[in-house]
Amino acid sequence: MRHTIKTLLLSLSLVAAAPFASAGIEDLDELQHGTVGKDWVFVKNDQRHGFKTYAKQEDGKRFRSFKAEGVFNASMASFIRMITDFDNMKKWTWHAIDSKMLKKVSPTEYYFYVTHDSPYGVPDRDVALHMVIEPQTKNRPYITIAIRAVPDYIPERPPFVRMTAEEMNVKITPLPDGKINVVNEGYVDPGGNMASWAINFVQRSAPYATLLGMRRMLQQPEVANSNTPLPFPVYEYNNLP
Repeated sequence: MRHTIKTLLLSLSLVAAAPFASAGIEDLDELQHGTVGKDWVFVKNDQRHGFKTYAKQEDGKRFRSFKAEGVFNASMASFIRMITDFDNMKKWTWHAIDSKMLKKVSPTEYYFYVTHDSPYGVPDRDVALHMVIEPQTKNRPYITIAIRAVPDYIPERPPFVRMTAEEMNVKITPLPDGKINVVNEGYVDPGGNMASWAINFVQRSAPYATLLGMRRMLQQPEVANSNTPLPFPVYEYNNLP
């Protein structure tokens, strides 16, 4: 099986299977009997890394929505360099096989493509995504990023199964201690046939793995110490406009 460094928005990247056999009896019982309701419930609270993940079941959606929060020892500039480096997104997105930019509309709008590894016997997934970034302003110190699947943007590429939904809303806020706070809320429908409980189990695990992947990537010298020009002005806490 092909695997890369894990992180998903997001990926938000929640369609690959996890080793279900390692799931505890409690996890499987909860997933199969749908005890998660319409309000956010804790999935994981990692106090060591400052990461939290949540899940809820919204009306009209086949699978659970997710929320992931993390505090990173990184700059706003490093995060934007990472999130707009589409060719290297596969290095931190959970179970991504490949990633690439399809089109740059403007410094704050992009189309990109990601393929995801699925478990043995299940077709791998792919997705075309549209990203729109809202930069900081004097009255809004944070950056927001909206990511949406656009299934018909490019022709299907068998044997990949095209994902039908991937919605992520990311908010990145500079903190006074030189760190950043990242909150990502989203929903993924992998398309095709896959058991609901299995998808829900993956969505229980993948947001946390994505936070870890981001953390590793943001610590890499090529990201943390990069002088690559940014696509648009980015401000840290001590130099907000």
